[in-house]
Amino acid sequence: MRQSNAADSTALPHRWPWLIRGFRRYSCRYVRKNFHAVRLSKSGHPLEAGSDPLLVVLNHPAWWDPLIGIVLSRAFIDRDQFAAIDAVAVQQYRFFQRLGFVGVDTKSLRGAVEFLRTGAAILSQPRRVFWVTAQGRFTDARERPLGLQSGVGHLAARLNTATVLPIAIEYAFWTERTPEALVRIGEPLKAAEHPGLSGKEWTALIEATLTHNLDVLNAETMKRDPSAFTELLAGKTGVGGVYDVWRRLKSWVRGRKFDPSHDQSAREAQPGAKS
Repeated sequence: MRQSNAADSTALPHRWPWLIRGFRRYSCRYVRKNFHAVRLSKSGHPLEAGSDPLLVVLNHPAWWDPLIGIVLSRAFIDRDQFAAIDAVAVQQYRFFQRLGFVGVDTKSLRGAVEFLRTGAAILSQPRRVFWVTAQGRFTDARERPLGLQSGVGHLAARLNTATVLPIAIEYAFWTERTPEALVRIGEPLKAAEHPGLSGKEWTALIEATLTHNLDVLNAETMKRDPSAFTELLAGKTGVGGVYDVWRRLKSWVRGRKFDPSHDQSAREAQPGAKS
């Protein structure tokens, strides 16, 4: 089943641009406070899109995923963006609808039907983005199979011109007190290049593509090499407290600029770094 006129009549959340801008700024500050950095793998595809509607499919390793998604959403700041979220959260916090969040009840047939109807309505227009954590539950980034819920495939099967963009997320502690948020963009899947696929076939295709993307990210994460990533957002460095006061004093005595990073070996290896 493909997109139809019924999608046009589905009511979508009325988004407030001023609230979205403010919440994005708040979210980025909050992520900066709690992470060392948000990093994008250089080996993946670019975080960009044309004018086609975009269905972004992510794995779901942690509570932080929506906030990391908001950081990534800055790449599509000129688009109308929506995101699927648990229906209970929308009922508790009504302002979420003004941010473009769509409540999804994953425990009922009615909820599944509403997800398909709303998703198709969102993606019936160009230059729109719909973010979905398709596992539907928190799942370790190394767990296989990913077990994507079938709704995402049935939604993709309804689309004519949209692109499905698989994004892998993993969190890891490297050398700093705060963790790294690591992201990799997988191969885009254009609906026009996969005509006639059933919902089940689409789910399998999306899961296979996201699994490969996550496998590569897992391997890059274990290498702990910041040069393999582009830094999208810089957060907190250093240990803090008395320890950093002592390190700052040592730098001042030696006539050096204080660097709060715990692991300075990579920085010292850069051209122009003081020995």
